[in-house]
Amino acid sequence: MNKGRVEAFTDAVVAIILTIMVLEFKTPETAKWTGIIHQLPYFFAYIVSFLFVGVAWYNHHYMFALALRISKKVYWINNLWLFSMSLLPVATGWVGKFPQATGPEYLYLFVFIFWSLSYLWLSDAIRKTPEHVHTAVSQKIAQMFPFKFLSSIFFPLSVVITAIGIYFYPALGISITFVGLIILSFLTPSDSDQVSQ
Repeated sequence: MNKGRVEAFTDAVVAIILTIMVLEFKTPETAKWTGIIHQLPYFFAYIVSFLFVGVAWYNHHYMFALALRISKKVYWINNLWLFSMSLLPVATGWVGKFPQATGPEYLYLFVFIFWSLSYLWLSDAIRKTPEHVHTAVSQKIAQMFPFKFLSSIFFPLSVVITAIGIYFYPALGISITFVGLIILSFLTPSDSDQVSQ
């Protein structure tokens, strides 16, 4: 399958997701600063989700730049990954509107889990494409921090801890996500800014 076409499609979907999220940031009904202050919970949720998409896209781009071929299996798992990400605007909007409610935070956590598992499956599928098995491509993907974290015991443990935390203090869910994404944005492969198509 043409790798460039799959990447172009992916980039288009990601751009649409970001556009939908920013459109949810409503213009205040008043010219007073209180109008913006009332929007701050959504603005924070938007920042977290924007960072979410940015980190995801960067790591996705790195994997696809390494890949020699995109198989049909990888294509469909990539679509599942995009589908999981397309749920982000709804979760972001709900958390932004009700930042102290458990329901929206649990939905955001669900979207994060769904995205994480589909990303892990996508990474593994690229690694196991016949052209990549026992090559530098497979090894480099296996060394990526998201792959190592998501395939370790620490991922389910962090989900359980976050879920418990949300029950007692709902805003903890998106706050933990924010901190995790900040960490992920720095823990990129050392050669990630050197890969090219």
